[in-house]
Amino acid sequence: MFAVIKTGGKQYRVAAGDEIRIEKLEGQPGDTLSLGPVLMLGGDEGVTVGSPVIDGAQVIGELLDTNRSRKIIVFKKRRRQNYRRTQGHRQWGTVVRIAEIVLPGTKAKTALKTTTAAPTEVEAPKAAPKAKAAAPKKAAAPKAEAKPAAAKKAAAPKKAAADDLKVLSGVGPALEKKLHAEGITTFAQIAAWTPADVEDFGEKLSFKGRIEREGWIEQAKTLAQGTEG
Repeated sequence: MFAVIKTGGKQYRVAAGDEIRIEKLEGQPGDTLSLGPVLMLGGDEGVTVGSPVIDGAQVIGELLDTNRSRKIIVFKKRRRQNYRRTQGHRQWGTVVRIAEIVLPGTKAKTALKTTTAAPTEVEAPKAAPKAKAAAPKKAAAPKAEAKPAAAKKAAAPKKAAADDLKVLSGVGPALEKKLHAEGITTFAQIAAWTPADVEDFGEKLSFKGRIEREGWIEQAKTLAQGTEG
């Protein structure tokens, strides 16, 4: 009787007592393993083909050794590029002896056994202690109020209130506007004029000699004193 099994992505035709080399299996020498699945069974009664496997069929093998096959040399070369590479590879494999082929509906005579130590259960990591509640942040101290601008810059002196220059003799609304345009708005300013100022403003206001004739400076001094009082 023979069987066709699939293991390691390859198919093998085996019979009881055969020794075959297959892709590496986990285990130790002396272990008995189930090789499968079984794709086909053949014997005196004919051939049974699975669709795609035969349910209940089993092939049991004894693990003899696990080793590496002979080295395979891989050589690469590229013409006119001075490229040459040599590489070796040794594939791991397992040698097994077929102990028994079990037909569907029958009981295996060879017990499965393994000496591979069962993996120890890894203790679950203990839950990390909960982080302490973050202490409430202290309220940010209120920023010092900006000092008033007066602390940085001296307060500008208040402008003196404008006087009614039309009180002066010979000054009307039009002439008052001209004086304002020149920055003259109070009696005190006129009272402080010098002879040079009188001559200058006489030319600016286009009535040279009138300031002296009308007596603006004397009037302004009197009016300024009355305003201050």
